[in-house]
Amino acid sequence: MKFIKEHSEGILLAVTVQPRASRNQIVGVHDRSLKIKLTAPPVDNAANKMCIQFLAKCLGLPKSSLEIISGQTSRSKRLLIRPASEIDPAAELTRLKKKIKALTGAK
Repeated sequence: MKFIKEHSEGILLAVTVQPRASRNQIVGVHDRSLKIKLTAPPVDNAANKMCIQFLAKCLGLPKSSLEIISGQTSRSKRLLIRPASEIDPAAELTRLKKKIKALTGAK
């Protein structure tokens, strides 16, 4: 999957956000990024906060494990997802990749 890349601290995830949607949902893959519809408006960082909160819930991670590293004011964002487990981070990264792929409907 081209929207998921390994990073020294975890996983880099390319995301396209569509704010002011009727509900929060992961739509699928769009232009080499994970497309997410969010109900929050793109004002006062609300869409960014909801993006972190929604993805953390979908992945079963604490919000502190996700960070927007670029695209704070754009629809196209890059997120860094750090593994929650320090015991076996490699296994956690593999689990996260599988979970992300499952959320997109990819096999």
